[in-house]
Amino acid sequence: MTKELRRLSILMLVMFLALLGSTSWIQVIQAEELAQNPRNTRSLYDSYEVQRGSIIASGAAIASSVASDDVFSWQRVYTDAEMWAPVTGYINPALGSATGIEQAMNGALSGTAGSQFLSRIERIFTGQPPRGSNVVLSLDADIQRAAFEALGDLQGGVIAIEPSTGRVLAMVTSPSFDTNLLASHATSEVNTTYDALVADPGKPLSNRAIGGDLNPPGSTFKLVVASAALASGEYTPQSALPNPATYQLPQSSSVVHNASGGACGAGETVTIADALRLSCNIPFAELAVELGDTAIREEAEKYGFNLSFELPLMSTASSYPMALDDAQTALTGFGQGQVTATPLQMAMVSAAIANGGIVMNPRMVDRVIGPDLSVQQTFDDTEFGRAIEQDIADEMVAMMVANVSDGAASGARIDGIDVAGKTGTSENGTGDPYTLWFTGFAPAENPQVAVAVVVEDGGGQGQSGSGNTIAAPIAKKVMEAVLGR
Repeated sequence: MTKELRRLSILMLVMFLALLGSTSWIQVIQAEELAQNPRNTRSLYDSYEVQRGSIIASGAAIASSVASDDVFSWQRVYTDAEMWAPVTGYINPALGSATGIEQAMNGALSGTAGSQFLSRIERIFTGQPPRGSNVVLSLDADIQRAAFEALGDLQGGVIAIEPSTGRVLAMVTSPSFDTNLLASHATSEVNTTYDALVADPGKPLSNRAIGGDLNPPGSTFKLVVASAALASGEYTPQSALPNPATYQLPQSSSVVHNASGGACGAGETVTIADALRLSCNIPFAELAVELGDTAIREEAEKYGFNLSFELPLMSTASSYPMALDDAQTALTGFGQGQVTATPLQMAMVSAAIANGGIVMNPRMVDRVIGPDLSVQQTFDDTEFGRAIEQDIADEMVAMMVANVSDGAASGARIDGIDVAGKTGTSENGTGDPYTLWFTGFAPAENPQVAVAVVVEDGGGQGQSGSGNTIAAPIAKKVMEAVLGR
């Protein structure tokens, strides 16, 4: 063999090994990631050749497939479609599109996930028709309905999570839409429906529980500021703060007022605990400036701010920006200015306090069940991290219980149950309706659920409504559903 031929042979061997290695990497290592990629339309098209698995909540299918008489073979059908829309989403073969769990868990539902490889091989050899697997959610149908009915026609979102696990128990948004209309195989009708939903000023396609156009969290963010103060070691719940009736923002001509229009209770000073209980803005604005934007941002990030979470639905990151000046930092002290949040994020704040300071990663899928009823995949509870120490969490719980029992969050009271909570009423501009908030958990001594509610457009009451009168009663009904009240 000549030297040139030997070199060519070695080059061909190297090229073959490189090709073998790259294809093996794609087909084995990256198979699951590529199958779940929303830009992988082939995976989506492959899914229409099989009977798609069901999406299950509380033992019943909320999304299932029935035989159709068109080229797509199967028609997707949704039960209580508007109630479950932000959860299930929809899948449409005529348009080649999918959202929600239908998109996020497409590999499992269509039977194309990497974990279902052996099942596919078995069906090929046995001659059985291909079928997708069922996805079992963590959401509870009774709690979901309670949240859906409590929110009603108000524009907003509700989410409930289990503090010790991060399991999502309910996820509701309003206005909603009928997912069956977008799952139809009649392309022109679907396009007309979709265009109308996009044009709707209420934005029914937005999942306000975990995303959409984010709102300032209002006074619910005082929980983060209070925990930052306690965690610094320089403050306790009984630390005294200045208590003026008005406060001019640093290096600004703008003046801040408490909701009452006066001082925060009687006296020249007020404790952190009382300022939180009475939901006073000025003491927390002053406290935020003393702590500084870096300390507050770092505390917020311990709860999950500035990050997206994969539930497997992707949440929009709640935001606490960097390098705020003192005036902006003061505004964030009571959840105004440039800080924004999702209900998911504020529920995670409450859940962490309820869970002794440990933040759990939120999740909404428990397991994947194969057509033969075998468990193909399970999803474990995982920790995001520790936000605060146990002793500080205990102090935060006590202050949040006082908010409900004898403070500004009385609308969440449940007879015979210690409820911990915090309301918020955030401003959006001169004359614009307020955004109304509540976040909290129950029972305080053995938390089973953490809830966050946001109601936009002032709950139809412009600037007359409040988080306590509109958002807190919604959360109360959700907590009652969990507690069987």
